Amino acid sequence: MKLRVALLLGFWLAAGAASAGMFDDEEARKAVAALRVQVEANQKTAEERLARIETVLQDRSIDLARQIDELKQDLARMRGQIEVQAHLIETLDRRQKDLYVDLDARLRKLEASARAQEKQAAAAPDPAAEAKAYEAALNQFKLGNYQASVAAFQSFLATYPDSPQLSSAQYWIGNAYYALRDYKTAIAAQQKLLASWPDSTKAPDALLNIASSQAEMGEARTARETLQVLLKKYPGTPAADQAKQRLAGKR
Repeated sequence: MKLRVALLLGFWLAAGAASAGMFDDEEARKAVAALRVQVEANQKTAEERLARIETVLQDRSIDLARQIDELKQDLARMRGQIEVQAHLIETLDRRQKDLYVDLDARLRKLEASARAQEKQAAAAPDPAAEAKAYEAALNQFKLGNYQASVAAFQSFLATYPDSPQLSSAQYWIGNAYYALRDYKTAIAAQQKLLASWPDSTKAPDALLNIASSQAEMGEARTARETLQVLLKKYPGTPAADQAKQRLAGKR
């Protein structure tokens, strides 16, 4: 009896211990399962948050790239506008300089023309004074004041360079030197007349005076050649008639 009780008691204790062990394992499994669920939930939450963060960052990155691209485009447009403005400014500056140069050139021409007109007006000879100066020089020749006549006619040439009487004044200078027996200077003076005014009415007389000077210098052959030139170049003139008479030996 005691043995049975002891056995029963031992069995009961063993069963209680086994039951307690089974209870502890079940709780542990439940705790592990709950922890796993919690970990998985936390992991999912973390992954979702990470995904949202990545999405936000990606959106922001795309937006930032778009903004940078827009800024680059704006900068390119601004550079283009600056280049256009610079070209326009350069063109306007060049046109303005060209305008100034053209205006300055026109003003210079106008000023030069005005000065020339003033100079011409100031230098315009008085016809009466011109005629008086010519007559005064010729009167000196008629009076036999040949040296004074030469000086007066030379002054006339310098004072009235546009006078229609220039060739006549030059002729009388040569004639005055002939009267002074300065035949070489007389020839040079008449040759100047022929070179400067070959169509002058005094040209035949100048050749006749040259021939006379050559004859006075003893150059008869040269004088005859000059008379022949006179006949050939100025036929029908009074000087040509005198040349014919001289060549014929009548004078």
